[in-house]
Amino acid sequence: MSPELHFLLILVLRMAIAAAFVVSASIITERSGPVIGALIATLPISAGPSYTFLALDHDAAFIAEGALASLPVNAATIYMALTYAVLAQRFGMWISAGSAIAVWLVLASIIRQFGWSLAGGLIVNAITFAICIPLLKPYRHVAKMPLIARRWYDIPLRAALVASLVGTVVTASSWVGPRVTGVMALFPIVFSSMMLILHPRIGGPATAAVLANSAWGLLGFGLGVAVLHVAVLHFGSAIGLSCALATCIAWNLALWWIGRRKRAKA
Repeated sequence: MSPELHFLLILVLRMAIAAAFVVSASIITERSGPVIGALIATLPISAGPSYTFLALDHDAAFIAEGALASLPVNAATIYMALTYAVLAQRFGMWISAGSAIAVWLVLASIIRQFGWSLAGGLIVNAITFAICIPLLKPYRHVAKMPLIARRWYDIPLRAALVASLVGTVVTASSWVGPRVTGVMALFPIVFSSMMLILHPRIGGPATAAVLANSAWGLLGFGLGVAVLHVAVLHFGSAIGLSCALATCIAWNLALWWIGRRKRAKA
């Protein structure tokens, strides 16, 4: 087997595994309502497979530097969610989603111009979430969450988007370097697909509620990225990735438990 064919087969396999992962997560999200759905959506559904496959091709230093570049990009994602939540109350899908994605692209382009430290990335996230979480609060609830009727192309579309992201990140990582790779790995595929698929189905305010409820989950995702950077440097890629995933899961489980206790007391 030629090296080119071997690379192509491995790449297709990696893309298929990532697609299967996001399909499973998407089905659970759609059946869980806006709160649980948001917590699942903020798990590393697309970034996780991207970093896992990057770790198979690059050393721990590359993964650690990529995670450091990813950390401030997480702040851009919450601004994207806020932009969509505000616009979706009055405008259609293309204006709301298009503007939100444009905000992410502009902020990510600015962020990649700088060399970030761990402390700098954490500070940017802390400031961003301190601003955005209160602003998102009015959009977290809707009078009635419409039923989501899935169409035949929903799951294939999400699978194709994530598979394309993984394929692009893995293929381009060798010549764009860890900093650009870290930015690419955090492109918000899951949020983008939610906006494009759910907005026409259940309306802007209901879709905005899903994204608005994701704010605290995204904060935990940022902590997971920080843990990935530190743990990879000290323990290697495998343990670092496991620690990052465990951080995201533990954070979201804690949010679910706190929310459940509040509802029980109400």
